[in-house]
Amino acid sequence: MVSTARPKVHPSSVVGPDVELAPGVEIGPFCMLEGRVRIGSGSRLIGHVAIFGDTEIGAGNIVHPNVVLGDEPQDLTYSGAPRQVRIGDGNVFREGVTVHRGCERGRVTTIGNRNFLMQNAHVAHDCTIGSDTIIAGGALLAGWVQVGDRVLVSGNCVVHQYTRIGRLALTRGGSRMSRDIPPFCIADGTHTLRAINLIGLRRAGFSTAAIAALRRAFVILFGSRRNLKLAIEDLLSQGEPTPEVREMLDFIAHSSRGVAFGPRAEGRTISED
Repeated sequence: MVSTARPKVHPSSVVGPDVELAPGVEIGPFCMLEGRVRIGSGSRLIGHVAIFGDTEIGAGNIVHPNVVLGDEPQDLTYSGAPRQVRIGDGNVFREGVTVHRGCERGRVTTIGNRNFLMQNAHVAHDCTIGSDTIIAGGALLAGWVQVGDRVLVSGNCVVHQYTRIGRLALTRGGSRMSRDIPPFCIADGTHTLRAINLIGLRRAGFSTAAIAALRRAFVILFGSRRNLKLAIEDLLSQGEPTPEVREMLDFIAHSSRGVAFGPRAEGRTISED
């Protein structure tokens, strides 16, 4: 239900003349809202929150202390051009999260719905984050990173600019990524793929047959370090891929940075079992 209550703004907060607050918004103490900021119904800024620029936040978001949304990008070429942040509904931003607006060469930083960004996570300029993701504490997403729906980026991971992380992928704590992580995969170390995200797929309601097909495909594609094009040909020679396997193959086909690879032979943990 959409709230009809008037916005509540603590008297210690500073709200600029161009800010628009929907019914039911709560602005706690010592917040600063400056620029073309729009906040949707029922969103709550607990306190000590700063929101700048052309930043739109949807309904039902919770923003914890020391979060900064919409500040200038950390880009030396930025000269103050009007750029945007667009955030959907039902997100949670924990303490110290930073989300920057688009850069001089970009346009907009986008975050979908029902995401959970833990303490001190950073989303740089022009990132695109889907819905239902978890970006854990200390994770750093550089500019132009794309994160698919239901991804888990674990604590203290670092993701290089322009890198993509596909739907329902998982990156283990402390991972480093400058290559794309295909959907449904688990990555750790330096963009190294370990297995299919079995638990995540089960929780998402994937069928046993769909999961089995993904596991077989993973072994063919990443079970040994060989030419990925030849591995894809081997996989396609075994018949028409399932929709989930096709999604993985399409993601690989559209990679510009290159795709993460499987573990080296001496550390291999891949199996179909």
